[in-house]
Amino acid sequence: MNEIAFDTGIDDAGETSAGVHPIYANAPRSVEFNKLRKRLVRNTREALEKFAMARAGERWLVALSGGKDSYGLLAILLDLKWRGLLPVELLACNLDQGQPNFPKHILPEFLTGLGIAHRIEYKDTYSIVTDKLPAGATYCSLCSRLRRGNLYRIAREEGCSALVLGHHRDDSLETFFMNLFHGGKLAAMPPRLLNDEGDVEVLRPLIYCAEDDLQRFSDAMAFPIIPCDLCGSQDGLERNAMKAMLGDIEKRMPGRKDVMIRALGNVNASHLLDPKLFDFAALLDRRT
Repeated sequence: MNEIAFDTGIDDAGETSAGVHPIYANAPRSVEFNKLRKRLVRNTREALEKFAMARAGERWLVALSGGKDSYGLLAILLDLKWRGLLPVELLACNLDQGQPNFPKHILPEFLTGLGIAHRIEYKDTYSIVTDKLPAGATYCSLCSRLRRGNLYRIAREEGCSALVLGHHRDDSLETFFMNLFHGGKLAAMPPRLLNDEGDVEVLRPLIYCAEDDLQRFSDAMAFPIIPCDLCGSQDGLERNAMKAMLGDIEKRMPGRKDVMIRALGNVNASHLLDPKLFDFAALLDRRT
């Protein structure tokens, strides 16, 4: 499959015809970093255009957890908007879920200092999770559902048509294999979906971006990372097993992750086993 080529508009010094957004003011000016930045921008633009995510005049709620992926998402979207390549309004949002030791000052100071429009919302879902689940249980699923519900609410309150998340290529592949091994189905993270109520879209513009690239980008940009004390310390998560498996495959056969993410967009329904997707019974009528 041929990849779409995009002109990122970033020169070898990391500059653009429109200069740089303030979030890049102290970014490295090395050739290596600028190649990384261009690749992330190119991959994001491909997802935005291939899945028709952006419509002029809309407002997006960009979920910001304080982790490397959401910081990277925000920086790349601001980069594109700064250069007139993303005709939407962006509102960064952090949902403070009441985790112990959460440093409440970091994100407001970071966003305010850069002049980035934002909303900080406090909602103690931590107590709900720890009350509902026994000690040692995996919190991620319930925590995620509670967080998503609150983000939908905030999107409605702020007049946002979409909730934008920082899930990347590796997240989608890990989800695919979790569903394959444990759920008995072929499903991954979609790049774009509509919530059950039908009023807020969920967008994942980083779906083609590699986690390793986002980690290097975050390190180079020196984002003030906030670790998750709720689930980040839990061991034995199924997702960690999928991550380790994919890491081993990539080590043995470099480039396989890119091949796999492209395969998710190159489906041949007649070569699978689902009669809901392909009418196998109709083959009899086509025989000559």
